[in-house]
Amino acid sequence: MKSAVFHHLLKSCRLCPRRCGVDRLSGAVGACLAGLRPKLALAELHHWEEPCLSGTRGSGAVFFSHCSLRCLFCQNHAISQGGFGKEVTEERLSEIFLELEARGAHNINLVSPTHYLPQVAGALARARRQGLTLPVVYNSSGYEEVEALRHLEGLVDIYLPDCKYADDGLARRYSAAPSYFEAATSALQEMLRQVGTPALGRDGIMRRGLMIRHLVLPGHLENTRRVLAWIADHLPKEVYLSLMAQYTPLHRASEVPELNRRLTPEEYEAAVSCALDLGLEHGYLQELEAAVETWVPRFDLRGVEP
Repeated sequence: MKSAVFHHLLKSCRLCPRRCGVDRLSGAVGACLAGLRPKLALAELHHWEEPCLSGTRGSGAVFFSHCSLRCLFCQNHAISQGGFGKEVTEERLSEIFLELEARGAHNINLVSPTHYLPQVAGALARARRQGLTLPVVYNSSGYEEVEALRHLEGLVDIYLPDCKYADDGLARRYSAAPSYFEAATSALQEMLRQVGTPALGRDGIMRRGLMIRHLVLPGHLENTRRVLAWIADHLPKEVYLSLMAQYTPLHRASEVPELNRRLTPEEYEAAVSCALDLGLEHGYLQELEAAVETWVPRFDLRGVEP
């Protein structure tokens, strides 16, 4: 991955749909504010993912700093937009993967890795050569570039993308992400091509496949209906849907009146009814009690330093 592909993807960066064209090989930062070396904020056994990922021992979550989105309500804003974290080498990143496996993780869960895709791919290939056997989860915002995703084929076993918006106006206003829906739906189809529909082991842990997250936003049920309708019309019904109720007005959400509240039970029940009416019966629902700040991880570099 350090050869032509690495050079191609980072010399004029187009890892995400922004295609900012920055020469990150020179050390310059892209629109995501990421430089060349991966920056991490936490590498820990995480017990708050979907049950088929967290299991009993936890998902081996590696939280990457910076992000290609600018979500006003981001719960991880301290690392996604604040940039907290520590830069590591590709070699150290591969060691982190192996250390999480040794600690009993069910999988390696790459949280917001898009802007470090070539480096992550190189670290995964190195870890595989050194004995890594766990499924790899690519956990992203869904704002992906298909050309870049193709370089992950054979390295990623499970794709866990968001599909946040069908309304491009909302995507621009809340996440500064033009053409989000076009990019995300193209990415979902590429992800499905690579890993197919979900396959679980006898222990109930997911081994392979596509699971899509959608966070229901307060006051925007029509956006949710349009996202769910696209999924129902374009993807196999066996694809998992994680319909999330955990929206909490964090970060800059208080600046936007319609975002400055949690969901009502009626709003989430309407979203669930819509999913079921569309035949989206595989996956997970959430309790409204999940909308609490205590679910936000404590970013303190655990597992990052040797």
